[in-house]
Amino acid sequence: MIDMISVISMIAIPLFVLIVLVVGTFKKIPTYDLFVEGGKEGLSMAISLLPYLLGMLVSISIFRSSGALDFLINLLKPLLDIVRVPSEIVPLALTKPISGTAALAVTSDLLKSFGPDSFIGRLASTMQGSTDTTLYIITIYFGSVGIKKMGDALKVGLLTDLIGIITAITIITILFS
Repeated sequence: MIDMISVISMIAIPLFVLIVLVVGTFKKIPTYDLFVEGGKEGLSMAISLLPYLLGMLVSISIFRSSGALDFLINLLKPLLDIVRVPSEIVPLALTKPISGTAALAVTSDLLKSFGPDSFIGRLASTMQGSTDTTLYIITIYFGSVGIKKMGDALKVGLLTDLIGIITAITIITILFS
C-alpha cells in the first residue's frame, strides 16, 4: 500500500502539468507565453514583498535578542503556574502568530528538550497545528495588495490564535494530565 502511495505522489504533479499542457495546446492557448508571464508576475510580487518580510524578520530578531521575550516569560510565570501551564510553551505561543518557520524551530527545540511524548511536547505539537501565522499573513498579503487598514483582520486573527492556544492547552491537559 505504501509503495502505491509513493508512486501516485511521484507522478501526480508531472501528470497534472502534462494535462494542463495538453488541454492548453488543444484549446490553442499559448501555454509557454503564459507560463513566462506568470513567472514575471511572481518575481515582481516576491520583490515587492521583501521590505515587509525583512521588517518582520528584523523585528523578531530584535525582540528575541533584546531579552524582552525572557522578561515577558518571567513576568507571566506566576500566572502560568496558577493555571498549570508550563512557561516553556510561551515562546511558541508568542512566535507562532509572527512566523511559522520560527515557531517550527521553537517546537523542534521543545521536542528535543522534553521529548515528543511529554506534556510539553504534546502541547507544543498541538499548538503548532492549532494556530496560524497571523502577523505574517497580514503583513505579507495585505502589504502586497496595498491594504493599509487591517485593524479588524488583526484583531480577529489574534483572537483566533488565542482561542487555538487556549483550546490546545485545555485538550492536552484533559487528555494527558
